[in-house]
This record gives sequence, C-alpha cells and structure tokens, in this order.
Amino acid sequence: MQIKTHLNINTSICGKVTKLQENYAEVLLHTTQQMTADRQGLVHGGFIFGAADYAAMSAVNDPLVVLGASSSKFLAPVKVGDAVLCKAIVVSEKGKKREVKVQAFVNEKLVFEGSFTTFVLDKHVLED
Repeated sequence: MQIKTHLNINTSICGKVTKLQENYAEVLLHTTQQMTADRQGLVHGGFIFGAADYAAMSAVNDPLVVLGASSSKFLAPVKVGDAVLCKAIVVSEKGKKREVKVQAFVNEKLVFEGSFTTFVLDKHVLED
C-alpha cells in the first residue's frame, strides 16, 4: 500500500510511516535534542502529538483528509533519544467523518493515547 496523504510532511519532526494497511498505520518518531523542552531532556508533547496526528492521517490515507478535533492523554514522559511508535486505527466511518484511535509507545510502554476526528473533504481545505 502507498501513502497518499501529507506527502510533504517533514518526517524528521513528525515521524515516518513504517507500516500501512487499509484503515491502519504506524509512524515511528526518533526524538532528538531539538525536541527537548528542558535541560533534563524531556521531549515537548507537541512532537508526540504531531506524530500521533500524522499516524491518524496516514491510517485514513486520503489526500483530502483533515483533522477536525482531538482528545488526548499523555501517560508517561518521553526523553530525548526515545523512539516513539504510534499505532493508528480507523474505528468508525460515517460519511466524510472518520474516527481514529492512536496509541504511542516507547519500548512497549504506553506513553500517549488519543482520539482523532478527521474528515475527508471534497476538495482541498485551502481551495476557494
């Protein structure tokens, strides 16, 4: 299966798709010093959220998918050097709406979980 969405994404800050199936995707984010929030090496949660969002978009895998809403929980800290594996699955589809569940792991430890409400539009969100 080929990725059809978010083709210009910066994979160094949002992660890279490592597995792609219909209604399912995995994104691997290698955290770096540039993602740190403090001297102790805590990775800013925005990078984890970004990788989870990218995983959700990839699970839907439509060029016109956009994020409408999300709810998330950060369950454990991530530190610089950790590899974060985000697993996303489309759990429901109704018309243009897709609900996607994402879990993120570091060494099999759950560090993040979220629900992403996405929409597959008829045209690009920036088109008039």
